[in-house]
Amino acid sequence: MAARDEMMAAAAAPRILLDDVSISYATPRGRLPVVDRVSLAVDRAEFVVLVGPSGCGKSTILRAIAGLNAAESGIISVDGKTVDGPPEHIGFMFQRDTLLPWLTVRGNIEVGLELAGIASIERAARLADLLALLRLSEFHDAYPAQLSGGMRHRVSLGRMLAYQPAVMLMDEPFGALDFQTKAVMGRELLRIWETERRSILFVTHDIEEAVALADRVIVFSPRPARIIAEHRIDLPRPRNLRTLRASSEFTAYTSAIWQALGDGDPAGDGLN
Repeated sequence: MAARDEMMAAAAAPRILLDDVSISYATPRGRLPVVDRVSLAVDRAEFVVLVGPSGCGKSTILRAIAGLNAAESGIISVDGKTVDGPPEHIGFMFQRDTLLPWLTVRGNIEVGLELAGIASIERAARLADLLALLRLSEFHDAYPAQLSGGMRHRVSLGRMLAYQPAVMLMDEPFGALDFQTKAVMGRELLRIWETERRSILFVTHDIEEAVALADRVIVFSPRPARIIAEHRIDLPRPRNLRTLRASSEFTAYTSAIWQALGDGDPAGDGLN
């Protein structure tokens, strides 16, 4: 009975919940406040994007949800369970791909299958599905050095999807890509998200990217991060950034977010 009650409570809880969370870093000059009393909920299958000045604390929030940073005060929970270490079924994708150069596309994605504990007999079918989903089937035996930047990011995404995370934390995963490749990757991510229906918390400095991807955009102040605005993006899906740019609604959203951001980051010390 207790187990069933716990399962029902978890199902009713937000996928991710931050309740009055503050985080500081120790520095030679003392404690540096990075996140200040942030409260935020992300629902199941919701795509939420965090924007704010460089160094304001967005990446710190992702790392805290992943159990890599401890909250100084407040509560962080995933599926109703307080985060006191890396939670199960969370995937983290960084700005730079972290592929293993000695493994092929197939081998890199299989790392995620192994971490997920997928039985060997099931791996071939799951791998084939992922390669097809990511449009990488014909490159399965290529090594990372033989791939374009966009393709390497697709492999990184495939490895994370292979792990079958309920939550995908993405820290500027396309930030190093040129505009055209970033737009393509954004479309690919939305296509995959609409198929897989994971909860995504995505950090970016690109306001157009944020509006093109998100169900909601959360805007943060300069460090220490506080939520200063929230925009629910009511644009039809599927979305294409090139098409959206001609939309007056899209322009209104991006203008409102820029207005909320004001003059940007006065600190500029590179902490995230």
